[in-house]
Amino acid sequence: MKFISTRGGETVSGAEAIVKGIASDGGLFVPETFPKISDEEMEAMLGMDYAERAATVLFKFFDEFDREELLQSLKEAYARFDGDPAPLVRIDEGKYILELFHGPTCAFKDMALCILPYLLKKSSVLLGIKEDVLVLTATSGDTGKAALEGFKDREGVKIQVFYPEEGVSPMQKLFMTTQEGKNVSVVAVKGNFDDCQSAVKKIFTSGEYTTKIKEKGYLLSSANSINIGRLLPQIAYYFSAYCDLVTSEQIQTGEEADFTVPTGNFGNILAAYYAKKMGLPVGRLLCASNKNNVLTDFIRTGNYNAKRTFYKTMSPSMDILLSSNLERLVYELSGRSAELTRERMDTLSETGKYCISQEELKNLRSEFSAGFTSEDDTVECIYEYFSDYGYPMDTHTGVAMSVADRYLEKRDPLAPKRVMIVVSTASPYKFPQDVLYALTGNDVKDSFKCIKRINLATAMKVPEPIKDVRYKPVLFKKCVAPKDIGAEVLKFAE
Repeated sequence: MKFISTRGGETVSGAEAIVKGIASDGGLFVPETFPKISDEEMEAMLGMDYAERAATVLFKFFDEFDREELLQSLKEAYARFDGDPAPLVRIDEGKYILELFHGPTCAFKDMALCILPYLLKKSSVLLGIKEDVLVLTATSGDTGKAALEGFKDREGVKIQVFYPEEGVSPMQKLFMTTQEGKNVSVVAVKGNFDDCQSAVKKIFTSGEYTTKIKEKGYLLSSANSINIGRLLPQIAYYFSAYCDLVTSEQIQTGEEADFTVPTGNFGNILAAYYAKKMGLPVGRLLCASNKNNVLTDFIRTGNYNAKRTFYKTMSPSMDILLSSNLERLVYELSGRSAELTRERMDTLSETGKYCISQEELKNLRSEFSAGFTSEDDTVECIYEYFSDYGYPMDTHTGVAMSVADRYLEKRDPLAPKRVMIVVSTASPYKFPQDVLYALTGNDVKDSFKCIKRINLATAMKVPEPIKDVRYKPVLFKKCVAPKDIGAEVLKFAE
């Protein structure tokens, strides 16, 4: 399988795409073609565990890897999870929650970042790379900790994470700033996630920085979902959720299922779209946003406009106005026109805006729907689902469920009654202040008092990583301006 840049001019192997992270022209790597999961393979997946299902999906893309070695690495990675890595929970008739927060950092980013270190190391071996790898990551909260945990103390790798100083939850910040490991660095940034992401992407496309970093003995790579090695493992949990529906006799093989996905950088829902292109019977893909509803507006109108008010919300991992992975979808909508995609991304960089054609918009809306919700509606949703079903959810899942419920209420009564799977991206304990407020109305500032009260109110088990972080010392306190990120990277590479 080969991978090509969304902006043209570069065709690479899977191993090269993983190591490079981003194309030399600033584009993102996408599969040259989308492999298909056959009916026979789908039937076989029904009897597999999660690691085996993931191996079936990933080997379709990374066929230069040894299949048995890939499977063994996946089994080892998911053995670190608390039980089933991606359990499907039935909430009501035709409504399910796909829980993706049972990994070592209690967030869905673990699903891919637990295997990325293996993919990166194996890719380096396949390519005969002798240099060490410097992994740069911008995070809106959860990617940073998951990447740090995945790469800590890995031989031949250093990892540096940049996060918005005031743009993550207290628990997300504590998870990152207490990170142990000889090869890790965590730096706060005076700005929002878009500032972090833009600065990191510029380093990847700057000849000056890449040359200086190479002189220090490192190659650059990324743990963000701009890296195809981060994105593709996420496809597996959509196949796994569908298989669980079939094996539990909730649907028949071939029946379509809808998915509602809370998303900011568009990677999570793009993985669902890729699953559909591989043959998974997906009906509608419902993109759920908070007040930073740039994606909702784009899906409804075809106009992308990042020049708008930026809101800090209780769902900070979605507080994003520049959604990097949307470039991959725009590339598909354009008929895989690298020239048109490059032109649009250049326009976005220069003006903060771009638009697609009416025909492209029609094709977009044939696959996707979108909605956003207010802070009050998110709180109300979290409260109602615990009150009615005894199910506690985090703020991002609350956004998704609120959007899903409105969509289902307005659904054409003559339309097919497909099951709805809402993707849950984090443990409620990752956002304890806001979850406690939603459940009880109590506004408590101390994270660990909130955790204790949520536990008393819900009897939901507190994950071990949440318990442990309370007693760890804060190791990283540096905060820099966006313009100084490049200097920090060079300093870390010393």
